[in-house]
Amino acid sequence: MAQKSDKPNVPVGRDHQIEAFTMWFAGGEVKPGQTIETTNDPGCLATGESWHVYDLQATILYALGLDHEQLTYRLQGCDFRLTDIHGEVKHRLFS
Repeated sequence: MAQKSDKPNVPVGRDHQIEAFTMWFAGGEVKPGQTIETTNDPGCLATGESWHVYDLQATILYALGLDHEQLTYRLQGCDFRLTDIHGEVKHRLFS
């Protein structure tokens, strides 16, 4: 599956399966042998709860023993962090 171009003689894009993907986790107290969410049959769309990239980053940092809320840096008078204000650790991944 790929992006369809609506202009003649313009190649299609490479954004196939942008809505869902698979990741494997091991170590870091991750509970083995579990499926967290599922996709439809072609694997294109999430059928359960979706994780935002901020949630994924917060969960990976948690597995590494880091508190994502403490990783804040100041830039031009504003506080920023990798997981923005929306990142949430998905604790059900861990045992």
